[in-house]
Amino acid sequence: MSEQVNNLLNKGYNPDVLECLANLSNDEVFTPPKVVNNMLDMFPEEIWSNPDLTFLDPACKTGVFLREIAKRLIVGLEEKIPDLQERLDHIFHKQLYGIAITELTALASRRSLYCSKYADGKYSVSKFNNPNGNIRFVSMNHAWVNGKCKYCGASAEQYQRASELETHAYEFIHTNNPEEIFGMKFDVIIGNPPYQLSTGGAQAQATPIYNKFVDQARKLRPKYLCMITPSRWFTGGFGLDSFRKTMLEDDSLRIIHDYLDASVCFPGVEIKGGVCYFLWKRDDKGKCMVNTYRGELLSSSMERDLLEDGLDFFIRYNEAVPIFKKVKIFNEKSLTEIISSQRPFGLPTNFDGFIKDKDETHSIKIYANKKVGYAPLSVITKNSGLIPKYKVLTPKAIGSGDSRTDWVKPILAEPGSACTETYIILGAFDSREEAENLISYTQTKFFHFMLTLKKNTQDALSKAYVAVPLQDFSESWADDKLYKKYNLSPDEVSFINDIITPAEDR
Repeated sequence: MSEQVNNLLNKGYNPDVLECLANLSNDEVFTPPKVVNNMLDMFPEEIWSNPDLTFLDPACKTGVFLREIAKRLIVGLEEKIPDLQERLDHIFHKQLYGIAITELTALASRRSLYCSKYADGKYSVSKFNNPNGNIRFVSMNHAWVNGKCKYCGASAEQYQRASELETHAYEFIHTNNPEEIFGMKFDVIIGNPPYQLSTGGAQAQATPIYNKFVDQARKLRPKYLCMITPSRWFTGGFGLDSFRKTMLEDDSLRIIHDYLDASVCFPGVEIKGGVCYFLWKRDDKGKCMVNTYRGELLSSSMERDLLEDGLDFFIRYNEAVPIFKKVKIFNEKSLTEIISSQRPFGLPTNFDGFIKDKDETHSIKIYANKKVGYAPLSVITKNSGLIPKYKVLTPKAIGSGDSRTDWVKPILAEPGSACTETYIILGAFDSREEAENLISYTQTKFFHFMLTLKKNTQDALSKAYVAVPLQDFSESWADDKLYKKYNLSPDEVSFINDIITPAEDR
């Protein structure tokens, strides 16, 4: 048993199977031990020497969170519980608990923590009188209401399966009373929850579920809550409005580590918008220390409020906060005031009711997905008053979803034209000059920087432009003119120039 315990304690033993699993698949995002320890480093040091604290991972995959916590407790409790076996028994029986997301991950987690996939097995470093120990997996059923699970939003069409297949009905979030799972509450809740489930909607639409794990954990009112999730909730995301509001208004959220590139935390895995991990402290309220990483390097740290006046989203970059405040002083309207809604003329993306050449019947020029044709006026079901105007169109989906590198590519649509849902209208004008001046604005770094404050996905509908101020389009715009207008300092201009890829390099 001493060799097994040494392996458990030794952070450097090689190979670490959990490090290997962390790079295994895009479908199950396993957490590397290095990231887990970075998360654990946020906690007060004294918790590792407290024998009365209880810890829960509500989404066990490999057991790495519980294993790394165990290492710290084994060292931290040595003075209070000198006998190693007694100390192990205390930690494993009375302090560490886990809820696995599948039967397989339950076995893997027990193997990581107890050195045996069965807690009552011959090789377990701490013997239980049952095979599960404190790591449980219970196969759950979704609660279908009108084809959707009332707890997680999963589609019955996608997940109503035979009993032998995995349903992804996670126990922790499929109950109104999570404290009844173990019959107790917890001092520390930590983990890496599943990120999303298919809703069966169009274009493989998926609903986030990591927010439900966070909400359920907060319902238990632990002293500390720490989870790693996609960063998309900062500004947008399907079904995340309520979650974002409660998180950003919660002054118990004290530390955020935000990685613009998710592969820094999860090598080989692409997660649009990056990832973050946070520390929530029930009894310690105040401003939040925001740490932003560009690549592996810490770009900036700032203790600040999570919400700026007038915004309903989080400004991700610390350096952007004073720039936003300088722009806000002008009290200008947002560009959203003149941007159209989705499907501006009522024509869907797959509209094909046009012909190649204009004739007496087909007189309206239609800008569609990668093609242009002509259709009769009768196909236009909304905003027909915009047809005679000069319009600035832009695709509603822009590049990879990173507005630091993906520039808006405007199209000047002349009078007598319309577009399908592929595009939105950034502005419609009586004169060509005004439309061209709007285009000049869209080709500035300043414009894209302000867009970056909100946009972190491919879709760029009207609400993505909420932080972009509306200008007077009787004149043209360039970066130098905008920097002077908003009285930006050389350091602030340098930050914008640094973070936004030049148009010629896009």
